[in-house]
Amino acid sequence: MASDTTRRLMLLRHAKSDWPDVPDHDRPLAKRGKHDAPLVGRWLRDHGYLPEVVVCSDARRTRQTWKLVARELGGSPAVRFDPRAYAASGLTLLYLASELPATCRSALLIGHNPGVSDLARSLVEPPEAGISFPTGAVAVLEFDGDWTGLAPGQARLLDFTTPASL
Repeated sequence: MASDTTRRLMLLRHAKSDWPDVPDHDRPLAKRGKHDAPLVGRWLRDHGYLPEVVVCSDARRTRQTWKLVARELGGSPAVRFDPRAYAASGLTLLYLASELPATCRSALLIGHNPGVSDLARSLVEPPEAGISFPTGAVAVLEFDGDWTGLAPGQARLLDFTTPASL
């Protein structure tokens, strides 16, 4: 990282989910999602993108995604399963990021679309209108300042990957 004021926010859309006859909040990962999530975890680890704090939607598929990603990361970041991240808008996810501890330099937010992609597009300068988030995609953003000051157009897209590219 560039300095003590540089922060890194990783935005991860949950891995591919199944569509059984259950409420949306309770949908599990599909076989492909169970395969893809560890790949994303290894990619994060291999690139040195290790979160100190994780904020994860409390939906079943996001919790399962985190469990599979976490196994590959090593370390033990603080994790909060937040019901506000379930089906959240980009603005709500930005609010959750603003609540991150001031001492935290690197955080991972695991959520759903369209909120995750909306937040990524709004934060990146210049705006990345073409950035899309298939299931399991992760964007790594960097910005200078505090979490409370994070606002649209203030981040740089440092890296991006999808399970299909791994």
